[in-house]
Amino acid sequence: MANIIDILKERGFIEAISSEDLRNIAEKPLKVYCGFDPTSDSLHLGHLIPLMGLAWWQRLGHTPIALVGGATGMIGDPSGRSSERNLLNEETLTLNMKGIQKNLSKILVPSDSMASPILVNNYDWFKGMSTLSFLRDVGRYFRIGPMLGKESVRNRMQTEEGMSFTEFSYQLLQGYDFYHLFCDQGVTVQMGGSDQWGNILAGIDLTRKICKKTVYGLTFPLLTRSDGQKFGKSEKGAIWLSDEKISAYEFYQYLFRVSDLDVIKLMRLLTFMDMEEIRKYEAMMQREGYLPNTAQKRLAEEVTRTVFSEKGLMAALKVTDATLPGSDALLDSSILENLSGDMPSFDFTLNEVIGMPVIELMVKTGLQESKSAARKLVRNGGGYLNNTKIENEEVLLTDDLLIDGYLLMLSAGKKNKVLIRLLGPVIN
Repeated sequence: MANIIDILKERGFIEAISSEDLRNIAEKPLKVYCGFDPTSDSLHLGHLIPLMGLAWWQRLGHTPIALVGGATGMIGDPSGRSSERNLLNEETLTLNMKGIQKNLSKILVPSDSMASPILVNNYDWFKGMSTLSFLRDVGRYFRIGPMLGKESVRNRMQTEEGMSFTEFSYQLLQGYDFYHLFCDQGVTVQMGGSDQWGNILAGIDLTRKICKKTVYGLTFPLLTRSDGQKFGKSEKGAIWLSDEKISAYEFYQYLFRVSDLDVIKLMRLLTFMDMEEIRKYEAMMQREGYLPNTAQKRLAEEVTRTVFSEKGLMAALKVTDATLPGSDALLDSSILENLSGDMPSFDFTLNEVIGMPVIELMVKTGLQESKSAARKLVRNGGGYLNNTKIENEEVLLTDDLLIDGYLLMLSAGKKNKVLIRLLGPVIN
């Protein structure tokens, strides 16, 4: 069987590793964990890297452990932040943890052929610990100098706001997590983002001091685009891993639109595709005659299937195919409502629209800036009503053009679309 460290290195998962000895130790089954603080009720696209990392450990015969930070979530990790997080109450944290557990169960799936994933909550071991016992039994192993030297601390100390003692203590809690999981579960490896390196080292050091044992850590790169910006953000916000916060179609479309400069990296990090296949796509993109977005389509299909299941992917593809201008696919209200978050939408009364020239509706919705621009669009073959090319610039909107009696979709070319909902009866 292949070595997990070799797999992770080849796919670009490893940014730093505490010891190269880990490769030899990983020849035998290990337990590895990664933590997720419940700062929201869903993880987002950036969290797929640690999730896929854990999944690769599982596939290579190791036991993945996902830690949901019920305790650390009350404190807030200062890593990578320029200001203190808003503290969440217990009710919110509980709801957030339930949402994250759903995310985790999509990626870390129980299997007869692989070690079953384990889900833990660090509130379970912190809730009965007093402040005095923690300071006496744990705090005495930490030294202020190295703690102040952590990058997350140094960066915040240079700001006007500074850092509260609450946030400063976060590295003690995460360090104790590693120590506790080593003692309780036999966990010997912690994974985390590059911004977690200091916290991971704190756990390694604490375990060495108390138990005289060596444990290991590795970090993966944060998910960034070729221009340095973080992946997982759209104009409307985060690209979530929950179907309660984003549709499979929106998720698919986000990945379908990634840059050629980023698509191969995302194939390596966010899919289980074989590296030989990924290299074929990389070579294909350099050849003359390459069909644009071929690699992005494969990426979007793989990741959407992983996060939203085969059913979610099929729904995303159905909506994608149905909304292509000129498509023969039959539009219905379920498809268009699925799209409502992905395009501007407008509500009018039936009486406002029925009998209106389609040219005028294009201007009214802002799809075109003027009637003359709308006429030019139609004459050039770029205007579509419900995916059907508008052949006559004088066409009027009639109730027989409505989809399921209340919806219209107007398109200017392939990308610019608006959805119109028509409400109420026609007034004669």
